[in-house]
Amino acid sequence: MNRRKSRAGRSLENHVHYLLTRARIAHEMRPPDIDGNPDIVIPNSQSYHDRSYPVEKLFIMGVKTTCKDRWRQVLNEGKRVPHKHILTIQQGISSNQLREMRKRGVSLVVPERLQKDYPPGAMRILTVEKFIGHVRRQLSE
Repeated sequence: MNRRKSRAGRSLENHVHYLLTRARIAHEMRPPDIDGNPDIVIPNSQSYHDRSYPVEKLFIMGVKTTCKDRWRQVLNEGKRVPHKHILTIQQGISSNQLREMRKRGVSLVVPERLQKDYPPGAMRILTVEKFIGHVRRQLSE
């Protein structure tokens, strides 16, 4: 069971890597030299460690098939970046958990077809396309 879950998580990471590569967004998967070992850092760990690189152009993203309480892991990853993103394919999360994520500076990225399963109003949830557009805008400024 654990191996199957691990394969599913790795497969989701591979899909996200493909989408970011196809969108021509520089990123690094599982950089070993960033505190907390985030799943993805945008644009790369070199920029993350360069204190002169603007923090507004850095993104830390966790990739989780399900969030449950595991979403809190991302809070300790890439501490230089105060606002984190989690991409998930979980079908629905409670309003309380979404509010807590928002308070803690975490944004959700959920494929558009799954967003109907989320309670309205608790948090603005990004589609994958909107996240990519947001990253592009921030990196080009």
